Amino acid sequence: MNLQENIPLASRTTFGIGGPARWFAEASSEAEVAEACAWARARDLPLFVLGGGSNLLVADAGFHGLVLCIALAGIALDGDRLQAAAGEPWERCVEQATEAGLAGIECLAGIPGSVGGTPVQNVGAYGQEVGAVIERVRTFDRAAQKFVEFPNVACGFAYRRSRFNSADRGRFVVTRVDYRLRPGGAPALGYADLERHFAHHSGAPTLVEVAEAVRAIRRAKGMFMIEGDPDCRSAGSFFKNPAVAPEAAERIRAIAGAVRAYPASDGLVKISAAWLIEQAGFAPGFALGAAGISSRHTLALVNRGGATAAEILALAETIRSTVEQRFGIRLEMEPDRVGFD
Repeated sequence: MNLQENIPLASRTTFGIGGPARWFAEASSEAEVAEACAWARARDLPLFVLGGGSNLLVADAGFHGLVLCIALAGIALDGDRLQAAAGEPWERCVEQATEAGLAGIECLAGIPGSVGGTPVQNVGAYGQEVGAVIERVRTFDRAAQKFVEFPNVACGFAYRRSRFNSADRGRFVVTRVDYRLRPGGAPALGYADLERHFAHHSGAPTLVEVAEAVRAIRRAKGMFMIEGDPDCRSAGSFFKNPAVAPEAAERIRAIAGAVRAYPASDGLVKISAAWLIEQAGFAPGFALGAAGISSRHTLALVNRGGATAAEILALAETIRSTVEQRFGIRLEMEPDRVGFD
């Protein structure tokens, strides 16, 4: 394990914001993961696991504990199973799966970050979630100091949630994820943007074509990481779509005259957070200092150049309080926030 001190973190995040890590280590093997966890435990230091840095806001003062960067590599395809090490870029998994004719993650193309973050956040987009195709998650249990594997049913997957970011937050370090996909399966086309994209397509689109369409849609919304694009200095969707009772959705309809909503589990209704933000008076490109809303998608907050974490949170709170005042709904922030305790 190569241990370093006072390593800047801003450049390791898509936001480009944040102070340094007091201690920093990169793990390229499971042995190094265990070693780093033991080192932090022996010194009673907080530990944060860093993947692709795409769903993360680091405090301006940085993080006073150990940041463990996961660099475990390797992807293996065996029939309908795709097994990937936690440090692999997620996009590489989507590419290999779609090219092999394996359905189940084609609509998750273009999402930045690494494999290890997918079960933690139950990453989802355009009608798919990884929780539907994850077979097993291999982790290091920091409390028991041993490696533990969780089958899908034990992961507690829900909308943007799992046991790894809720009940057991910070306890488990993901080292590998096994996905069970569908050989020759039809691509998912239920999302409105995809339906429009393929409205005049001749014949059924392939998995590769659907994945490329998703990337194109994400580019148009500034949700595809492109170097030099100011709308890409973000953490992607900053707020989760709230799931509310049907009567709450009707109350919003009465206020706004309409509501952009979709059926959710447990009889709830999922309201578009982007729509709520727009209806509360925030237009694309709105800014408070160096922190702003993307010019192409109101769900993304962006670093317009030199923004601090404090400025991003101030903008987020302005949006949340305004939405809450108008609709009685408190938006939940999606990115991990590190160093704010």
